[in-house]
Formats: sequence, C-alpha cells, structure tokens
Amino acid sequence: MEAKAMAWQVRISATKVRQILPLIRGKKAGEALMTLRYTPKKGAKLVEKVLRSAVANAEHNLGLDMDKLVVVTATADQGTYMKRFRPASMGRAHAFRHHTSHITVVVAER
Repeated sequence: MEAKAMAWQVRISATKVRQILPLIRGKKAGEALMTLRYTPKKGAKLVEKVLRSAVANAEHNLGLDMDKLVVVTATADQGTYMKRFRPASMGRAHAFRHHTSHITVVVAER
C-alpha cells in the first residue's frame, strides 16, 4: 500500500526543490526526515513538511508502521507563475515572474 502527500503552489522554483529530492529517494522515512532536517536549504524544510504529511497519511488512513515506511517516489513539478510588475525608468514597467512548484512524495511499506 502506498500513501501520498502533495503540496501545490509552493513558493519556490521546482529546480531548487529537485536538488534535494535525490537525498531522500529510496531511504527509510525516519532516515529521510533526519537528512532533510540537517540540509541547509529552503526546499528541504518544504519537502520535510510534505514527507511528514505522507507518513501521517500512511499511519492514520492505511494503518501502516512508520518504521517500515520507505520513500518510493519524490517529485517536484513546475507550477504556475505569479506575474508581477515593477516600475522602471522613464515610466516603463518591467515584468517578472515568481516561480511556484508542486511537490509530491509517495511512501510505501517495505
């Protein structure tokens, strides 16, 4: 049985989150949580929150044991942009985009 957790429209680019995901793929849930706790990146805190949610879903909804849970898949997909404009010289406006991402973590008992 697999338990899944997703975080949508997270205010960080998917590229930055993808740097962290190989650190936890295939590891036990407890070991992955410890790895994320001591990784000094903003994305690590966000992925940790999603992983905790996936573990809670597995325990509460499916009755699985946390000690046997393994991170099966962890992905970060590109979300929509938040389009903003900033004033520039000579009355112009420069557009810039805030990137968002969708983080998905799946855990299963092994």
